Amino acid sequence: MKTKVLCFGELLLRVSPAPADDAGGKNPFLLYIGGAEANAATALAEWNIPVKYCTALPDNFMSRHVIDYLEYKGIYTSSVLLSGNRIGVYYLERGADLKGSVIYDREHSSFSELKRGMINWDKIFRDVSWFHFTAISPALNEQVADVCLEALEFASKRNITISVDLNYRSRLWKYGKQPVEIMPKLVEHCDVVMGNIWSANSLLGTAIDEDIHSKGTKQAYLDHAKATSLELMKRFPKCKAVANTFRFDSPGKDLLYYTTLYTNGQQFNSPEFTTTGVVDRSGSGDCFMAGLIYGFYNQHQPQDILDYATAAAFGKLQEQGDATGQDVLTVSKLKKGKE
Repeated sequence: MKTKVLCFGELLLRVSPAPADDAGGKNPFLLYIGGAEANAATALAEWNIPVKYCTALPDNFMSRHVIDYLEYKGIYTSSVLLSGNRIGVYYLERGADLKGSVIYDREHSSFSELKRGMINWDKIFRDVSWFHFTAISPALNEQVADVCLEALEFASKRNITISVDLNYRSRLWKYGKQPVEIMPKLVEHCDVVMGNIWSANSLLGTAIDEDIHSKGTKQAYLDHAKATSLELMKRFPKCKAVANTFRFDSPGKDLLYYTTLYTNGQQFNSPEFTTTGVVDRSGSGDCFMAGLIYGFYNQHQPQDILDYATAAAFGKLQEQGDATGQDVLTVSKLKKGKE
């Protein structure tokens, strides 16, 4: 039996206004299953990677519907802890990015009230070879950050590959600790780090060129990605691969997307993807992260890993909701179109 990927983080319910042509109907709002780690797990299950998901949900009928949905998607849910009183929610404006019009309603959620000792990591990690978490969880409060560290300590002792997505959510870091006080001791356990040059600066204190935008060249961004990758590997010796994403878009202009992956002493760069319209920006980075895990799990070559992850992330921009429904063939077609 193949070992599993374990994704750990808070499942969220997302509420968004319905598309303009539906807004006058009976259902002016739409509900989606969200959460960065759940999105990554959904993509991996779609791509036939055995994946289990660990979160905390209240013991009620709504959680049972959520669990049924996750199992329908092919995700193992035996690691879901039933505790607390509510599922976290966030409200997102139609077509908006998470950095834009978003309202979080996740205080006192089941996940946010997790503490050390509540999760039986020894049991959960028994059939796991890869552990994935994001910087969103430790942003909630210090107790959850400590639970993340607890999980990482267990995973490290078992030589489990560990990945982190450096999602930076400034609206969440409100409990008196700066990210640079929390994140480095978590990232030191990680083998694969994904983010961008700005999130690495905000969360880990890496160097940032404040004038990078004024240089206005792709090469400047690629060079900065390499410099950030090298700095991370020097600071965190366990890290073997660093991925950086670049997405540039503004009203009335095409969206431009490309990525990098630094591993084995070499930086690999993806092709450029452009589009004039985006259906939903949410979950694109989660899809990219899932693509990296998919490639590394299957021991693909670095350039193939990066190109698949980039195509998957770009394809997600044309899907409504938080999680992708693209299968391997769909992503591979997008990837092949750029070769």
